[in-house]
Amino acid sequence: MPTEEFHREMVINLNRQKAWEVLLDVETVAGWVGLIGEVREIAPLARYRAVLSDRVGPFRLRADLDINIKGVEEASKVVLRAEGEDRQVRSRIKVDMTLLLSDTQADTTAVRIEGRYQVTGRVATLGASLIRHKADAILNDFCTQAARAA
Repeated sequence: MPTEEFHREMVINLNRQKAWEVLLDVETVAGWVGLIGEVREIAPLARYRAVLSDRVGPFRLRADLDINIKGVEEASKVVLRAEGEDRQVRSRIKVDMTLLLSDTQADTTAVRIEGRYQVTGRVATLGASLIRHKADAILNDFCTQAARAA
């Protein structure tokens, strides 16, 4: 499967510093994405481990993810890479993502999520549209939960 790009924009009803604190609470944010579990902090704002688990077509996917924070600009930007593999299903996932925060009005923050993902192996044989649908659902859930957190 070729690399797929994604982006979402939303406004959170918190000032930028509060939005930053909420969005960097890794356990809370992981709870917004139902497919992610068993999150462990290896090094604060640097390395994490998590498990991505879902049913994709006939496959039960369980991938151990290594999440590396590639860059942080205080209260405005986080760049990360998440990579993992399900050896049983022989599939790999890689996500590069940037989270950007900017002021809109006195007490709201614009949040932009952009990046790309790639799924390879047996799961990818199910087709790009199914995987794209799953990815869109994950992003939509994240944005819905982020808006509710405000």
